Amino acid sequence: MGLVIHNDRITEKEASALMDLCPFGAFSYEGGRLTAGPACRMCRLCVKKGPAGAVTFEEETVRSVDRDLWKGIAVFAEYCGYGKNRGSVHPVSLELLGKARELSRVTGHPVSALLIGSGTEKAAEQLLRYGADAVYVYDHPACGNFVISPYAAMFADFIEKTKPSSILVGATSLGRSLAPKVAARVRAGLTADCTMLEMRENTDLVQIRPAFGGNIMAQIVTPDTRPQFCTVRYKIFSAPEKQEPHGRIVRMEITPDMLKGNTEVLKVEKKPEETDISDAGVIVACGRGLKSKDDIALAASLAEALGAQLACTRPLVEAGWFDPRRQIGLSGRTVKPKLIITLGVSGSVQFAAGMRNSDLIIAVNSDRNAPIFNIAHCGYVGDLYEIVPALISKAEEGRNA
Repeated sequence: MGLVIHNDRITEKEASALMDLCPFGAFSYEGGRLTAGPACRMCRLCVKKGPAGAVTFEEETVRSVDRDLWKGIAVFAEYCGYGKNRGSVHPVSLELLGKARELSRVTGHPVSALLIGSGTEKAAEQLLRYGADAVYVYDHPACGNFVISPYAAMFADFIEKTKPSSILVGATSLGRSLAPKVAARVRAGLTADCTMLEMRENTDLVQIRPAFGGNIMAQIVTPDTRPQFCTVRYKIFSAPEKQEPHGRIVRMEITPDMLKGNTEVLKVEKKPEETDISDAGVIVACGRGLKSKDDIALAASLAEALGAQLACTRPLVEAGWFDPRRQIGLSGRTVKPKLIITLGVSGSVQFAAGMRNSDLIIAVNSDRNAPIFNIAHCGYVGDLYEIVPALISKAEEGRNA
């Protein structure tokens, strides 16, 4: 939908009148043509009060998609081509396979996986053991390192040939780069960082994610386009149990055109191994209840006693007390530990969205009305400077028993 300017009906005088009429200064007149720029706010004043027929507002006709042509749920399986996990797939891909199997029970459609890389035999078999009915493999030496243009071309080829109704992509650095490019190429929408997914019997995927700073949970549906694209963070869903493989591996043809791109990988440098709090089994999270940066040492002592990793809320990152990679929440990491202890954390919606799926949540806060107690399994109301030393003592007793 939008404004349509009928230049065959507009003279210089009428163009001048329209430019004077527009309160946003969106019109310009050059070479005998009137155009509307990005300043246009679609207020339609030019349509209502401008020269008759000079500018019209036309609704776009929405074409309904033929859902019978699009079947199944596909998962983009991110291949690890380097490092200690070389030859396997990213754990988020296994979590998405588990969710895809759950969603497929509503429609009865198959679950497929898309795998792009080099030397992918082991990874393809792994995907079959985690529930894929079919694994579509694009294997080529040129795909050993991620280069976006060939990957996007192969992804689009997969969509054209298999026509999946829904596609789930992990919200990793690679996934966040690749998914928008592919979605734009196939003219599909994309919902980023979903925290919940639901399937309707008519194959509409309900993509649920926080919006407006986490103040609401938006349910996004794209009934008139296929495929339905979404990205999901690591640790949002649970990986399924391994099973006996029952599916098939399909080797896809790679044409020379797919390998073309404007990027050339000259050198790959291995980054130092970093500890990711997303993989932590036990976490001690610090909030604004800590009075000074020096008090992090108290939390660190508790973390050491428990064999835990330290994490924090966004304000402590902004204060310069923690590295951003230690932040939990919508703008940080999503975690799913067996145990998380929060110290002086109020429990904003943004923070809670990043840790609410933890197996056991213990909260320490002096405010009994703090939102964190709404999701905590166990809570201590009181001064953390009195409670934490007692917890350290108990943890050390248990470790030495």
